[in-house]
Amino acid sequence: MEFFSPEVCEQLRVYVYRLIDPRNGETFYVGKGIGNRVFAQIKAELDSDDPGDKLKRIHEIRNTGFEVAHVIHRHNLDNKTAFEVEAALIDAYPGLTNEVIGAGSNEFGAMHAQEVIEKYQAETAVFDDPVVLINVNRSASGNSLYEATRYAWKISPKKARRAKYVIAVSQGITRAVFVATKWLPAEQEFFPGREPVPGRYGFIGHEAPEEI
Repeated sequence: MEFFSPEVCEQLRVYVYRLIDPRNGETFYVGKGIGNRVFAQIKAELDSDDPGDKLKRIHEIRNTGFEVAHVIHRHNLDNKTAFEVEAALIDAYPGLTNEVIGAGSNEFGAMHAQEVIEKYQAETAVFDDPVVLINVNRSASGNSLYEATRYAWKISPKKARRAKYVIAVSQGITRAVFVATKWLPAEQEFFPGREPVPGRYGFIGHEAPEEI
C-alpha cells in the first residue's frame, strides 16, 4: 500500500480525490482529505453491520483480485476551496457511492441555463399554511416527483401531520406541491416495493390543485 511521506503531506495540504473501479474505469467515490486520507479510504474494511455502498464496492474490487485506483484531483487547497471542488466533482459523476451530496449543490450545483434563469428570477414563496419542505436532489431525478418526494424522511410524524402541504424543492425552486393524506413508517407493509428505512417516514397523497 502506498502512502505519502510527511514532506509530501505538507505540500499537499487539503486535497480532493477520486476512487476508481479498475474493472471498468468508473469513478465511484469523491472525497476530500489531508495526509494519507485517500489510502485509508482505499484500504477500508467491511467492519460494520451496514458498511454502505462505498465499502461494499471496495470489498468487491479486492475480492476479484484488483486494487482500487485513485486520482488526486486537486491539491494545495484550503478547506473552503476543497469543498467547492469536491461538490463540483460529485455533480460531474452521477451514480457515486457518496452518502451526501456536495456542499452547496442544492444552491449552486450543476444547472441548465434555463434553471439558472428560473432560480434568480423566481418570486419569493410566501406560505400562509403550515408546510413541510423536502429537498429533492438529482439522484432522485429518475423517479416521478411524487415518488421522489414522498419517501423516506427523518421527520417527526406529529409535525408532518400538522402540515397542510408537502413542497418538493430543488435548487431552491418549488417544483411541486402535494397533499399528504397519510404519514406512515417507511416499511414495506405501507410502501410495497420500497426498501424499508427504520426510523423514517413517508406519505401517501396526491398533487395539490393548480391554484395552490
